[in-house]
Amino acid sequence: MLHRVSDDVFGTAGIRERVLAGWSAAPVRFREDANAEEDLALGGYVDRLVVELAQNAADAAVRAGVPGRVLFEFRGNTLVVANTGTPLSAEGVESLATLRASAKRDELPAGSPADGHGAVGRFGVGFAAVLAVSDEPVVLSRSGGVRFSKADTAAAIAARGGAGLDTEVRRRDGKVPVLRLPFDAEGEPPTGYDTAVILPLRDEAAAALVSRLLAEAGDPLLLALPGLESIVLETLDGTRVLENARSRWWIHRTAGTFDAEERERLLADRPIEERSRPYYSVLWALPRDPGTVLPNVVQAPTPTEEALSLPALLLASFPLDPTRRHVAKGPLTDRLVREAATAYAELLHQRAEAAASPPSADSTTGSGQEDVLRLVPTGLAAGVLDQALREAILAVLPGTPIVRAVEDGALLRPRDAVVVEGADEAFNRVLAPIVPGLIGSTRQDRLALDALGVRRLELAEVVDQLGTAAADESPEWWSALYGSLSGMVTDALLRESLGTLPVPLADGRLVRGARALLLPGPELPVDVLAEFGEYGVRVVHPAAVNPALERLGAIPASPRSLLEDSAVRTVVEHSAEADDPDAVAHAVLSLVATDPAQAEGLWWLSDLVLRDVDGELVPANALVVPGSDAEAVLDDEEVAPIDPALVERYGLPALAAVGVLATLGTVTSSDVALDRLPEALKDLDAIEDWAYDVAPDGSRYGATVGELTAIRDLDWIKDDAWPRVLAILGTVPELRRALVTQVRVVGPDDRPLGVPSYSAWWIRERVLLDDGEPLAGRADPEADHVLAAFLDEAPAWTRDLDPEIRSAVGLVREVGDLDADGISLVLERLADPEQEISESALLRFWRQLGTLPLFPGEAPEHVRVLGEDGWTEVVEADAAVVADSPMWLQRADLGGFVVASGAAADGLSDLLDVPLAQEVAEGKIDGTGTPADVPELVRELVPEVPDVWWEHEELTVDGVEVSWWVDADGAPHAATFDGLAKALAWASTRWDRRHVIRAVLNEPDRASELLTDASYD
Repeated sequence: MLHRVSDDVFGTAGIRERVLAGWSAAPVRFREDANAEEDLALGGYVDRLVVELAQNAADAAVRAGVPGRVLFEFRGNTLVVANTGTPLSAEGVESLATLRASAKRDELPAGSPADGHGAVGRFGVGFAAVLAVSDEPVVLSRSGGVRFSKADTAAAIAARGGAGLDTEVRRRDGKVPVLRLPFDAEGEPPTGYDTAVILPLRDEAAAALVSRLLAEAGDPLLLALPGLESIVLETLDGTRVLENARSRWWIHRTAGTFDAEERERLLADRPIEERSRPYYSVLWALPRDPGTVLPNVVQAPTPTEEALSLPALLLASFPLDPTRRHVAKGPLTDRLVREAATAYAELLHQRAEAAASPPSADSTTGSGQEDVLRLVPTGLAAGVLDQALREAILAVLPGTPIVRAVEDGALLRPRDAVVVEGADEAFNRVLAPIVPGLIGSTRQDRLALDALGVRRLELAEVVDQLGTAAADESPEWWSALYGSLSGMVTDALLRESLGTLPVPLADGRLVRGARALLLPGPELPVDVLAEFGEYGVRVVHPAAVNPALERLGAIPASPRSLLEDSAVRTVVEHSAEADDPDAVAHAVLSLVATDPAQAEGLWWLSDLVLRDVDGELVPANALVVPGSDAEAVLDDEEVAPIDPALVERYGLPALAAVGVLATLGTVTSSDVALDRLPEALKDLDAIEDWAYDVAPDGSRYGATVGELTAIRDLDWIKDDAWPRVLAILGTVPELRRALVTQVRVVGPDDRPLGVPSYSAWWIRERVLLDDGEPLAGRADPEADHVLAAFLDEAPAWTRDLDPEIRSAVGLVREVGDLDADGISLVLERLADPEQEISESALLRFWRQLGTLPLFPGEAPEHVRVLGEDGWTEVVEADAAVVADSPMWLQRADLGGFVVASGAAADGLSDLLDVPLAQEVAEGKIDGTGTPADVPELVRELVPEVPDVWWEHEELTVDGVEVSWWVDADGAPHAATFDGLAKALAWASTRWDRRHVIRAVLNEPDRASELLTDASYD
């Protein structure tokens, strides 16, 4: 409520008189005061209105010893700032009207919020901030009021007069100082407050500035002004209350007073009034909410323009330059930088301690999850002061316990700590007992730890030390260690560092590096694993097995992987010279017995020496199971029966897997190069000869076979055992495939070629019957009787073999089964004049012979041709021709005829080296003949016949009389009805209709019958 103050309680008239008198006496003083005020209004205080008025309010509350409360009420074009505390006094009014002469000289009451170190304001110029928004500020207090006015000041100057003063005002375009001439004012502050500043705003720009500054006000303002309990901000957007700032921040405050010696040294370069205040304070605050936006400037204790890169709020009593925006250089600042660094280190220590255990119910230290390392200065500084602070902090932090030991959680000084590069949390827990001072870290911590000087160990270095430091640890401990690596082995670089990781083996050794070690599965007998260690096989101790080892290069040890180990192979191949061959045999057979199928393809296992029935050591591939087919058919000078005790102990499947035979065995090899046969095949008898025979164009170089399976030990089969052997080959699927399946050979030109299997080739080349002649090439029991007549008869026992087996071993069922030697034999016997062969049989045989592939052998000197009365005869090869058309059979002048058509005719010509008829005779018709129409009835029966034929009284070709002919143009010529029928049929490529055509021509009256019959064709 406003009331009139009758007396000038603050002596404003006297102040005005003194100022005006001074200006009149020395107009330059007017100019000086105007310039100074303008510098403050436009420079140092242009955006500090809220801060400065709040600071004044805090000082008033501290002086009064009451909780400080401030109200910022922004309504329309007026800002009202009300506060509690000491009311306005005459000294205060004089201070407001006097630049840089503060009334805040008195000591504060003991126990005040400012720690007894005086008011925050130090220069008496903060009120000048109101000039940024108002030309008519008013201060109302319980003790009275005062106002300042640009217009009234100008009027007072004009009333005073004086040429010099008027000149200065004119030169400034009428702009006069506002805060030098106070006027008394009427009114009281709002209820509940002791003082109020009323600011009518100059314009819209001033209103916008006030709105922004009020919106930016926050916790840092309360933290910088401990004398304030709350700040209420009332605007058109609503009411906002700032209070309880400490509950939202972790705070560490330190303060002190300089002694006489320090005061002399540190404050010597500071203004007189500052020297009377020999105390300092430093406050660091960390926001509890990680989303809190920090001002990123040093507060001294109100905001400066000194950038701060640390993720914290710093409020310290740094000395400022005259603009109050920058920290002044000098010994005082240097000392406060050191104090700030120490306080920051103490704050980080507190945060680290808080992380040790959950907070109590009344604790204000936070949740214990603060990441202290993120508060360590790293990167580039934001300015000179920031750089000084960072350097001082980094000088203190290495000796401050802020990092936590992995082993017991104790806080360590960074200079005493060590990190293992690349180790994760799980691995650190295992390493902690053997790496003193070990702390955990992440990649994000690297810069902070380096800045703190934490010793860094490379992972590879620690791994190297493990062999000594943990040499006596149990396999179970090592398994736990490997388990802790599960999060690290996915990183390729870390896997490289773990390359020398110690690993305990089943035989008791501790070796370096997991790569190529064998990881035993539960199916593998433990005693066998230790046994293999004696032979150089590196098998991980079962209790140390962990999946992480596989990521580090260890190999899951199935029976197959163990057997494939080069050390096992070496031991097997030299088992005959071993100190204890029976122990070697036991280790290998025990392993194979767990899964005999996994020994497939490991042909060298057959070199394992085992005991025979007489106790002698014999390679497994020379042993047979007693009473088996193998014992019955193989030469007993080459093989021996195995000790039955081994069969009982390890079982037939395991023995068969290492090469012991119960029946005939096979070997298989993949990606076989015929010019470089693999070692697995080299024991096969005559395998090199087979490779030469089946290679394309007779050259093995560049020829390959994708997979080759061969029956082994064919050369050990007894001569009289072949009937039983072939019966076995027909009934055992694996043996059968190895015999009957053609091998696909791919030549250098990538063209595939199907060739006989090695087993089939060997039997055809090597198996002889009692008469000393090969089994191969004999007539199959089901062979064509004409073909059989030219071949030797197969033994009767071959009838019990199935056709596929008989064909594979070289028995001939049809002409296509003949090899080169067989073809030569057949041609030789075909030309034997003692043989009586009917014309029909020979014609059928010619068709088969004509389809044979290219024959690389020599042509016969004699050939069989058509004879008389349905039989055939033998003539010299140069007295025969191949007739590939029926019209040539009329040319007896050409010699004996070999008859075939199409491709078969060409094939016979090549096979017998006999020319085609048209190659020895021109086949030219003598004369032209008379054209005649082909009867309509013939064309109806055979639509393909030509419309015209040529009639001849006497038809001769090359001077030889014939009854019909078809010339090179396809025109039919004939001298008889029978000849015409044949000519029309051949010309129309309907040779099968020649009889029908002849019937129509000879018996026209049968036309209806023939047409009716033709409808069923």
